[in-house]
Amino acid sequence: MAETSGRTKGIGRIIVMVYAILALAASWRSGFQIVSKFDDAPVAFILSGIAGLVYIVATIALATPGRRAWKVAVVSVWFELIGVLVVGAASLIAPEAFPEPTVWSTFGIGYGFIPLVLPIIGLYWLYRHRPKPIP
Repeated sequence: MAETSGRTKGIGRIIVMVYAILALAASWRSGFQIVSKFDDAPVAFILSGIAGLVYIVATIALATPGRRAWKVAVVSVWFELIGVLVVGAASLIAPEAFPEPTVWSTFGIGYGFIPLVLPIIGLYWLYRHRPKPIP
C-alpha cells in the first residue's frame, strides 16, 4: 500500500481537526432538529444531516493513510463542495424552500463560511499529497 506523502501529518492534522469539529457540529445540530422539530423544515434538516454524514466520512478518510482512503476523501470533499455550492445558491434563489437554515445555506454563513472554504483547502491538500503511482 502506497503512503500518501505525509497528507496525514502537519497541516493535514489541522484540516482533519476542523473537519471533525464540523462533523460533530453539523451532525449534532441536524440530529437535534430532526428529532425535535422535523416538521418545521424537513428538507433543510435532512440536508444538514447529509452534510454531517459527508463531514464524518471526509474526516475519517482524511485521517486514514493509504490510496483507498485518499480516493474516498477526494470524493467526499468534492461532494461537499458541490453540495455547499448547490444548496448555497438554492437558498438564495428560493429562500422559502429553506424556512430553517442548513449547514450549507447561504454558502455556510451560519458557520462562518467554513463549509465553503474548507473543501477548497481540502482538495488542494489532497491533490498536493496524492498517492504516488504504483510501478
